[in-house]
Amino acid sequence: MESQNSNICNNRSALIFLGTGCSSAVPNVRCLLQPSDPPCSVCSQALSVPPNQNPNYRCNTSLVIDHYSESDNAHSYILIDVGKTFREQVLRWFTLHNIPRIDSIILTHEHADAVLGLDDIRAVQPYSPINDIDPTPIYLSHHAMDSIAEKFPYLVQKQLKPGQEIRRVAQLDWHIIEEDHQRPFVASGIQFVPLPVMHGEDYISLGFLFGEKCRVAYISDVSRIPSSTEHVISKASAGQLDILILDTLYKNGSHNTHFCLPQTLETVKRLCPKRALLIGMTHEFDHYKDNDFLTEWSQREGIPVQLARDGLRIPVELS
Repeated sequence: MESQNSNICNNRSALIFLGTGCSSAVPNVRCLLQPSDPPCSVCSQALSVPPNQNPNYRCNTSLVIDHYSESDNAHSYILIDVGKTFREQVLRWFTLHNIPRIDSIILTHEHADAVLGLDDIRAVQPYSPINDIDPTPIYLSHHAMDSIAEKFPYLVQKQLKPGQEIRRVAQLDWHIIEEDHQRPFVASGIQFVPLPVMHGEDYISLGFLFGEKCRVAYISDVSRIPSSTEHVISKASAGQLDILILDTLYKNGSHNTHFCLPQTLETVKRLCPKRALLIGMTHEFDHYKDNDFLTEWSQREGIPVQLARDGLRIPVELS
C-alpha cells in the first residue's frame, strides 16, 4: 500500500515529506554507538542501506507543499518546519524532487526539531553578500516568535548596530499568526487554518488545515486535540478530510507530549478521514512490518492508514 503513486486528488501540486521521524531522528545514535544484543534491526539498517533506499531512515518531521497555480502557470513552495536535519533533507529531497527554492515558511512550534535549521534557509535563497534580497515570509505564533528572537537574534534583527559588520544570514519576513482556527492566514496563495493542539498539557503546538478541493490536515506534535479543534477536522462535524497527516511516536503505551500508535489510531477512527499518513516515528517502527499491520487495520476499519516515509511525494489538487 505504498503511497507514492496514489491517485488521490491527482494533479500537478504535491505534498513532499522531507522528514517523518522524531526529534532524535532515526537511526537512534545510541543504537549505533552502544548496540544492544541483539542489535536494533531498524537502526542497524543505517549502516548497510543507503538512506534514499531506506524508509526507516527518518529525519525531523517536515513537509513541503508544492502548489501549482493554473492561473499563473507557476509553482510555489511552502515549507512546514525547519528542524535540526534541514540541510540533509535539502541535499537529499530538494534535488530529487526538483524543489528550486522556498517561497514561504510555516512553523508549528519553536522546539529544536522544528526551528534549528532556520540558519540554513540562506542556502535556498539567492546569494547576496550584503543580504540585498527579498526576505522569505515566515508565519509563526507569538510564543514561537519570542523564543526564536532569543535563539536567533541575528535572524530577527532589522538594523545593524554602529560598527557592526554585514554578515550573510537568512533573510526572513516575520508574520505572527493566531492560535485560533477562526483566524486563517494566506501563505503563497494558499489559505491555512491554524489547528491549536496540546503538545503536553502545558504547551500549544499548531497543526494546519489547508486545501479547497483536497482538504489536508497536518498535525505533527500532539498529545491531545481540543474539542474545538477536532470539530474543524472531523467528518461528523465540519466535513471529511481527504488526507490526515498525524503524529505517532511509539508503537505501544502512551506519552505525555505525543500521540502513540493506540491514540493515533483511535483519533483516526474518530475523525474518519479518507486517508491517513503517520509521521514522527521513533526507531520502534519498522516501515515494512508495521505497514503490513496497518494494511490489515485499514481493511478492518475501512480507513486507509500507512506510515509515511522521507521523500514520499503525494500528488494533490489543492485549489
